[in-house]
Amino acid sequence: MAILLKGLRGEPVKRLQEKLGVEADGVFGGGTEQALKDYQQANGLKVDGIAGPDTFAHMGLYDLVQLRRGSRGTTVKKMQEALGIDADGKFGSGTEKAVKAYQEKNGLKGDGIVGPNTLAKLDLFDDSAAKNVIASAAEAADDVWGTITEAADGALDRVKNMFGL
Repeated sequence: MAILLKGLRGEPVKRLQEKLGVEADGVFGGGTEQALKDYQQANGLKVDGIAGPDTFAHMGLYDLVQLRRGSRGTTVKKMQEALGIDADGKFGSGTEKAVKAYQEKNGLKGDGIVGPNTLAKLDLFDDSAAKNVIASAAEAADDVWGTITEAADGALDRVKNMFGL
């Protein structure tokens, strides 16, 4: 999950709302936005009413952290430092290239997106709860990818049979 903002719906919004202590209906409305701004203000985060990587990490919602080109902030800077590249906190083309190289070197999908599997390898967060959450999310991502691959293989087999290939 890259960001959550007003107008979005779903389970990640519900989890954010639970952390904020507001009605957890899964709908990111004005009340959630204001509660998020209050949380950001009280915790020294950028006050914009948008939950992104820095807010997720601060709240302990590590499995929602996703870094990609265009991401900015402290979490991006920590990732850049872990990669040993210029740590300006801005995820641009140079960072994307370094992420892809790191992923390929470490047997990960080289897509340039820092999700649970890459976060688990980089070990950005110090507390054990973060490591457990990220490891679980990485395992779930692998399971989903396996399911998608199996479904695609099955569909390909059906198409081949249909056309006698």
